[in-house]
Amino acid sequence: LLLRAQNLSLGSSGVRPLIVERLIEFLNLGIHPVVFRQGSVGASGDLAPLSHLALPLIGEGEVTYRGKRQPSAPLLKKLGLSPIELGPKEGLALINGTQFMTSLGTLSLIQAEYLSGIADLAGAISLEALKGTTVAFDPLIHQVRGQQGQIETAARMLKILAPGGRESAIAKSHEDCDRVQDPYSLRCIPQVHGMTRDTLKFVREIITREINAVTDNPLVFPEQNKVISGGNFHGQYVSMALDFLSIAIAELGSISEQRMEKLINPALSGLPAFLAREGGLNSGFMIVQVAAASIVSENKTLCHPASVDSIPTSADKEDHVSMGAWSAVKCGRVVTNV
Repeated sequence: LLLRAQNLSLGSSGVRPLIVERLIEFLNLGIHPVVFRQGSVGASGDLAPLSHLALPLIGEGEVTYRGKRQPSAPLLKKLGLSPIELGPKEGLALINGTQFMTSLGTLSLIQAEYLSGIADLAGAISLEALKGTTVAFDPLIHQVRGQQGQIETAARMLKILAPGGRESAIAKSHEDCDRVQDPYSLRCIPQVHGMTRDTLKFVREIITREINAVTDNPLVFPEQNKVISGGNFHGQYVSMALDFLSIAIAELGSISEQRMEKLINPALSGLPAFLAREGGLNSGFMIVQVAAASIVSENKTLCHPASVDSIPTSADKEDHVSMGAWSAVKCGRVVTNV
């Protein structure tokens, strides 16, 4: 609702202020149209989902209000809101655009940014427990590569593990061990987490521009006295960005699962098997790692890019589509899994 109101308020969609005001009124009252996740190919916008978003404005469709799913017409009457009679262009403006995929992508991005920080903390805790070294986080290593996310992640790891240059008692306890190098899941945290961090910045730029863009069709330019048909409804930007986000977040889960496997393996950790003090009847964290491995594999399947798929629609007039809605839906599943 918010993104649709923002899009239409920019003045190139040919709708009356009444339409935007009603969308905002729905938001303020907590009236949320029931929108289905399936049915969009992400070109000509998210036609099917946005149609369900628009239906309650004209007294059709369903909404949720105060936790209850219900038909919109009786609720509007109860609240003293008259259904809107749409004018020229307004119906098309309401259903044409990328707001469905963009809204889902925005939620996934916010969660992913939070996960990125948590991943660094989890990596640091695992490194301590596995008696790893912070040598691989030395700034000199990362400066000569020059990748910004990698540099930032290495600095963050040192800040967590050795604040002010002071290593923990655990780190000092194994200073003279005979281990030469740590496994990649510890040693390469800056490289893997760093690329995810850079991906998040890229996706945020794309999503931010899309939130503030006009993406319906045709577009109205009153000052130039023009109505122009174009293709701003095509969701390729959002679709590809969210495919990239899925891959980046899945990799955080993948490398984390490998650290988990090291922690429960006594041959690698020096800790009790499966982190169970008393084995036998107690299997400790064995099934936790099995579940994590299952989810990592599920994410690999979900990370197949939706944006490389296309299927013609509308009598082959819409012959290349973005599949952005599916990219957004599965991205949400990947983020939730991680």
